[in-house]
Amino acid sequence: MDSQEHLMREAVAVCKRGIELGQSPFGAVIATRAGQIIHAAHNTVRQTGDPTAHAEVNVIREVCRTLGTVDLSGHVLATTCEPCPMCASAIHWARLDEVYYGASIEDAAQAGFNELPVSCRSLYRDGDSPVRVVDGVLGDQCRDLFRLWKEGPDPRPY
Repeated sequence: MDSQEHLMREAVAVCKRGIELGQSPFGAVIATRAGQIIHAAHNTVRQTGDPTAHAEVNVIREVCRTLGTVDLSGHVLATTCEPCPMCASAIHWARLDEVYYGASIEDAAQAGFNELPVSCRSLYRDGDSPVRVVDGVLGDQCRDLFRLWKEGPDPRPY
């Protein structure tokens, strides 16, 4: 199994834990370029009442605290869904090297989430960001998280 798939499997697992806790279907992992996982987090928007508590922002915050730096150069982020513009900006500002994602912004919108139809790839291109993007990693498994969430006790999008 390659490193991208390994990291995405971890993001899917943390997303499932979040769904079990009544949270939205999003999970993210930050690792070194060598694949050593530093931290994983799921979305906690409903738990915290904080609309910025997306999985990507949560994991960036925790890794920065753990490492004592805001510069995450040399690290990658795997996330179950394409980063929204807010998360894509946080990834850029944290100087992460690369982002892998499974489901797309369109998949999240189809599940009922209030998404801006702006791809992270176009945001990085238009903003001249060095962040590299790899899309579709375990895409079917990541899209299936929306179904799993919808079958749960309280699948309210925000």
